[in-house]
Amino acid sequence: MLFDYNEFISDLRNNDEKKQIVDKYEKNVEPIQLDYKKQVWFVDYVDKFSSVIYKTPEDLINDFDWDFLLKLIVSSFSSNYELVNSSNSEEAYTLFISVKSGEQSIVKKIDKLWSYQIQRLFEIYVEEQMNLQILSTESEQELNAITQERKLKIKLWESRSEKIIQENILNKTDESIKNILGDVF
Repeated sequence: MLFDYNEFISDLRNNDEKKQIVDKYEKNVEPIQLDYKKQVWFVDYVDKFSSVIYKTPEDLINDFDWDFLLKLIVSSFSSNYELVNSSNSEEAYTLFISVKSGEQSIVKKIDKLWSYQIQRLFEIYVEEQMNLQILSTESEQELNAITQERKLKIKLWESRSEKIIQENILNKTDESIKNILGDVF
């Protein structure tokens, strides 16, 4: 995998501008584990998001943990996303992400990104989750605000993923009917 969590943490530790993130996280939250799946931000929040199959760059299909990236994107407070089904196939979902920078909004399709851009998304989103976890330890007010936003994000995703599941069932039902009846209708 091109995104290596341990290497990313090591890079943060060695970056004078970013090492305070690791220091604060370990001081206020927990020791950083070798596996992100054991970190509180992942266990208590990011892992609550179910997976959906979406289009990825064909030449990078085995290079990234796409399920993890989706969870990071949909759990993010700093960007928006949209899953669009452009055909009647469950594998046809196109994942768009949008980030607002000042007055400008930038929208990108995940399946059109280069490997370095995807790598950077992992870095940005993991750092965001670490920072949110740090903020949640600084005051009861921050903890409450972050908890409420997280609950809202989870409910929104549950609603969207339920819609996707229903669409997939309808598409499979339509295909089955066509296979059984042919062109009768």
